[in-house]
Amino acid sequence: MAQKLMKVGIKRQKGYLYYIDKQGDVACAKMARGGKKGGGPKKVAKCGIKRKEGYLYFVDKKGDISCAKMKRGGKKKKGKR
Repeated sequence: MAQKLMKVGIKRQKGYLYYIDKQGDVACAKMARGGKKGGGPKKVAKCGIKRKEGYLYFVDKKGDISCAKMKRGGKKKKGKR
């Protein structure tokens, strides 16, 4: 289950990807479609989120910042013989 970290209330525009950048702020970039190239990132909101290892940080449906513990599953790789 996701946990809400900060209320930001970002209004999303169609055709843009919203994400948390390395500085912990919200950024957006134009998505590439067909033959058109995408755009460079621009800051939308300054938040300064400190990240913890093993968690996924994202902008939720309401435009706020949330995080969820990452699931680590799958098949184990075979060792060298």
